[in-house]
Amino acid sequence: MTSSLFPADGSRVELDNGGRELPDVRVVRVTETTVTLSLALSDVALTAGSVVTLRWPAGPRGRYSQTGTVLKVDENRIEITFLGEPEIEQLRNYVRGGGGESILLVRAGEPQRIGQVHDLSERSVRAHFSDVDLRPGEEMLLRLQLGDEVVEFPAIAYRVAQIRQQVPVRGPLVTEMVAIFEQDERQAKVIRRYVLRLQSQARREAVAADALAEEALAEAAASAAR
Repeated sequence: MTSSLFPADGSRVELDNGGRELPDVRVVRVTETTVTLSLALSDVALTAGSVVTLRWPAGPRGRYSQTGTVLKVDENRIEITFLGEPEIEQLRNYVRGGGGESILLVRAGEPQRIGQVHDLSERSVRAHFSDVDLRPGEEMLLRLQLGDEVVEFPAIAYRVAQIRQQVPVRGPLVTEMVAIFEQDERQAKVIRRYVLRLQSQARREAVAADALAEEALAEAAASAAR
């Protein structure tokens, strides 16, 4: 890989080991074939031979994605050798948002279940369900109501975490799932519009809240000056 494409020493990158994403990992040193990163190894399980993906901004085009193999682990540092060349992930493919929407889970031979979305992108969704036993790699059909439109697509469970409520009494099994899917362009546009609309609304609300806060501070200052 051309090292000039990789962020300079002291920059920050995202590290994905296939089970967890760490968004703020510091770059210590970059050479033509390797990169040394600094991170708390208690945050993620990595050993020599682990395959990871590194990501960093690529301007308006999206972000770079670079696969590598861990060469060695030394206290709070890891050295990674690059595999191949970095690829561009288009911005629209990883824009993420939403949360709170209902999601229908359909599996062959199993009763349908309704869960709740944590967040959504054009290629994945994170959601939780009650009393649903899922395993990574399990195939399913997912259906979501996004505003006035419905999207439905086959998906595969990528990551699954399960915990049973214990307090104040033993309760239902809560399952959090990250599912990945391939979208056709029509449904991709529906998701994209929906997520960007929510983001735009959130920005407007934040601006309005800041304006109200500034107005309140100005009124308080004026009252104190009287």
